Amino acid sequence: MLFALAGAALAQAPLGNAEAAKSKISMCIGCHGIPGYKTVFPQVYHVPMITGQTPLYIVNALQAYKSGARKHPSMRGIAQGLTEQDIADLAAYYSTEHK
Repeated sequence: MLFALAGAALAQAPLGNAEAAKSKISMCIGCHGIPGYKTVFPQVYHVPMITGQTPLYIVNALQAYKSGARKHPSMRGIAQGLTEQDIADLAAYYSTEHK
């Protein structure tokens, strides 16, 4: 039964489109596109590079910020404005190596 539920959940997840994400990445590259970048809000925080992460990691992280399970005010604000399709598209884009 558990596997059937998991399969149904996966079937409902939108497929990511890396090409579509190109119009959505401007909110990400200001911090995540700068090697060694640190932000000072709400505290000094090393911003991780996200290029090359797995799609599942990116989806889970953005969903956690969106729900408040992960606590970073800037990321929560950004994630709350994303649709499930936006999240899937960003995950598809950042899971590939691009320059």
